[in-house]
Parts: sequence; C-alpha cells; structure tokens
Amino acid sequence: MCRRSLIYNIILSKKQCPKCSMKPMSKKFDEAVNIYSPNGHLIQVEYAEAAVRKASTVVGLCTQECIILGAEKRAIDVLQLQRTSYKIKKIDEHIAMTFAGLTADARILASRAQMEAQSHRLNFNSPANVEHIARFLAKLKQNYTQCFGRRPFGVACLVGGFDCDGKPHLFQTDPSGIYYEWMANTTGRMAQTVNEYLTKNLSAISTIPDTLSAMKHVVRALQTATSSDVSFFDIAVLKYKQPIEIVSMDKIKYLTELIKQETVGYTTRRHFGFI
Repeated sequence: MCRRSLIYNIILSKKQCPKCSMKPMSKKFDEAVNIYSPNGHLIQVEYAEAAVRKASTVVGLCTQECIILGAEKRAIDVLQLQRTSYKIKKIDEHIAMTFAGLTADARILASRAQMEAQSHRLNFNSPANVEHIARFLAKLKQNYTQCFGRRPFGVACLVGGFDCDGKPHLFQTDPSGIYYEWMANTTGRMAQTVNEYLTKNLSAISTIPDTLSAMKHVVRALQTATSSDVSFFDIAVLKYKQPIEIVSMDKIKYLTELIKQETVGYTTRRHFGFI
C-alpha cells in the first residue's frame, strides 16, 4: 500500500471529536432562516419571537368609539430628547401602531407601512383600511422568513384604527408573518400577566362606556406588568375622524390617582362588608 493510501485510510478511521458530537441539534439549523430543523421549526424565527418576549410590554384596546394603545418604554438619558423615544407610531390619519421588540426593525416597518398607506391614497383616492395595513406588514415579515441572506424582523406590532365606515379594528402581527384581529391584546415580556388581567376583566372591557374608562384599563394593565413609574408609559388615543392624541404625562398621572382612589374605595367596601 502506498503512503498516500495509508494516510487516507488513517483519516477515514479517525473517530469524531467528542466535542463535535455534542453540538446541539438546533445549532446545525440556525445558520440560515430558510432551513427547517428536523422537528419542523425555523430556528431563526423562534429567535425573533424570543426577542419580542424579552421586549417592553405593549397593550392595545378596541372599543366602539376609540382605539387605545399603551406601551412601556425604557428609561432614557437626561440628555436625550423625549420626542425621539415614543413607541407609538402614526401610520395614517386613521391608523396607529405600537410594537414590542427591536426598535430599529420597528422603524423600518412603520416607514414601509406609511408609504403603503400613502400609495393606497394616491392609487385609489381613499384611505387604506386597517386590515390592509396589517396584512401588508404580515406579508413583509413573512417574506423575510423564507429568503436567504435575510433575518426575520424581531418585532410584534399592534395596529389599530378605523375604517371608512367608522368601525374600529385592532390587529397584531408576529415575526412569523401571521396576523389576527383582537378586541384587546398585549405582547412583550409580561404579556401573560397582562393577558390574565384583560381576560379577567373581559366583561367590563366589552361594555366600556367612555374613553376615560378605556384609558384606565390600559393604565391598570401596564401597571400589572411593571413597577416602573408612570413616566415610563406612552398612551395614545385614536377616534374616528379625529387626529391621534398622545396622552400627556399630567393626564396619565391623573388617571393613576383615580385608579388609586377606586382601589382604596373597593378595598374599604370589601373590608366593611358593603359588597
């Protein structure tokens, strides 16, 4: 046997390194977004969903007369301008969006949604309905889950607004590219806790009499998710044929005081057996 053949046989007979054989299965399939793992998962998409689960909490509430969007924001530097840290984006005169996840990704999605809304107005001489924008965002996200050389958007969006007939809608889009319509929904790091609050108060939410009551429910939901001061809350109100209103910090503090008074009154009545 020649020397070259002998070396080749020795290489083939070598056992695999134990460290290489211990490499997790998922690590072999997460290098490209369009490669399925053996159990049928796209690992990169799951990583994007994990980024959403670790992000700040956002809440959306849909009533007959308004859409309320609330978001928990991170602490900002004292030298940073407040107006650059809002997590609620205006898509059109009748549509707004908030998000949980990577802010840079959300900025790109909001910009694309704004261009789509403008294009719809120019082409059809009418504003786009809310589902059209939600479907556009979902399709854009889904395209990034099947193209080599790209990564999924690490953002979940809550899109709310009014159609031409005055009917309100609230949609959520996920990094995988799916979207659903909700009466109230939440996403982010404390989504499960907030969802429990929304589910527990479903009957009250479904019969909300006015905008103030709806705003109080959103503030309560955010307070269940975080112990941060109300100065870290962003809340926006959208009504039919009215410009979007970013709720001032003084009004949020006023709502917080109302909630405290209602909580104290409810506790007192329970203590003395009046209810």
